[in-house]
Amino acid sequence: MVGNAFAGPLKRREFLRVGTLALGGLTLPHLLQLRAAAGTGQRNTSVILFWMWGGPSQLETYDMKPAAPSEYRGPLRPIATSVPGLQICEYMPLQAQIAERFSIIRSLHHEMSAHNDGSIEMLTGKVPTVPDPLSLARSEHPDFGMIASRLRPPHPGGLPNYIGAQKAPFMTDPGYLGVSHKAFETGDPSKADFAPKNLTLITGNDNGRLEDRKGLLTQFDGLRKFLDRGDDGIEEFRACAFNILTSPQVANAFDLSQEKTKLREQYGQHRWGQSCLLARRLAEAGAAVINIDATAPNDTTKHFSWDDHAGAFHIDYAQRERLPQMDQALTALINDLYDRNLTDDVLVIACGEFGRTPRLTHAPKNFSDQIGLGRDHWPHAFSALIAGGGLRMGQVVGQTNSKSEYPTHDPVTPQDLLATVYRHLGIDYRHEFTNFAGRPVPILSSGRPIPQLV
Repeated sequence: MVGNAFAGPLKRREFLRVGTLALGGLTLPHLLQLRAAAGTGQRNTSVILFWMWGGPSQLETYDMKPAAPSEYRGPLRPIATSVPGLQICEYMPLQAQIAERFSIIRSLHHEMSAHNDGSIEMLTGKVPTVPDPLSLARSEHPDFGMIASRLRPPHPGGLPNYIGAQKAPFMTDPGYLGVSHKAFETGDPSKADFAPKNLTLITGNDNGRLEDRKGLLTQFDGLRKFLDRGDDGIEEFRACAFNILTSPQVANAFDLSQEKTKLREQYGQHRWGQSCLLARRLAEAGAAVINIDATAPNDTTKHFSWDDHAGAFHIDYAQRERLPQMDQALTALINDLYDRNLTDDVLVIACGEFGRTPRLTHAPKNFSDQIGLGRDHWPHAFSALIAGGGLRMGQVVGQTNSKSEYPTHDPVTPQDLLATVYRHLGIDYRHEFTNFAGRPVPILSSGRPIPQLV
């Protein structure tokens, strides 16, 4: 690791020498008060979500239709995998070699055709009260990572239960759970000087800097400024912040320099690869949910999301850049979990908020001044990869019709997928919270764990 980014946490004695000023007058007894969590207390399981915001095309990834007419099947070809009868896109040869280690869901579906609306349903299990075709909607309900943060017991070493590798989904909010359950965002782990921006307080405890109360107060306020809304959650946030800032376990979990160069290269020296490696470290250290922001494969790409409209991208050129990086990162992650005997404890999901229209669209010019070839939003049938979690691997769940327009067998809803996630996390998805209006809100109003997988 470059420089002193992970020089080590503050000792608790040194932290307390700062005095109450830096914590806004909060005393140690108050600082150490955490609300009782309400999880089931099962084994230490984790979920890693490779979140492909924008809506990856099922026809160019996991549900190819080579026998469909050309205006549907697209320009990419399928390849065989290690599972007989299962084909995936030609740009994912590494996944093809280990297909027995994951399963594909081909029959996901819902009715939300805007990005934020679809994301909200996929991440919360709730349908937006007023769908917003402009994709400006924000969720009234917390996503599954926030719920895990609330219901899973606090990590004994101070590691946050919900972490956004790079960043977390922007359209969800903890709402009635309290602001302390918002995801901890790490920044880009592929950068040479990577150190999570909100952990910078653990460094630089020499030359009397701890005596500079005003400077420390400024740093701490920067850590919490977007959270301090005067609600009850800020007290828990302060307590969590204390644990984060003083925990060697947290510093070690984020320290990618502890990994061998060969393994880092296997994951890929790019944002997705190093985010997957960081996610494995965080899951192994005990974080409940790690969301990987699978957009912007590198700092220069024009293929910044999976939103393959013809006016934006050419779907072949876009997938040719994205898929090899995704293929490398996910394959390394799945293999690494197997090598470490973590496949029962860690569940990996790769998906977006919906799929793409079965019929191709065209545009005279796209963002790269090319002829555009793409697909529009399509929530009626799309795919997801799922691996680990002690589930049944090496199979396809569900089936779509000959043009991938809609499911024909074993349809799966976002609520079903989330019920599977909550089962793995040891959370009762029938549990109810009380919203701001004083009304009970169940985690899920429908859905069941996917029977083919459990």
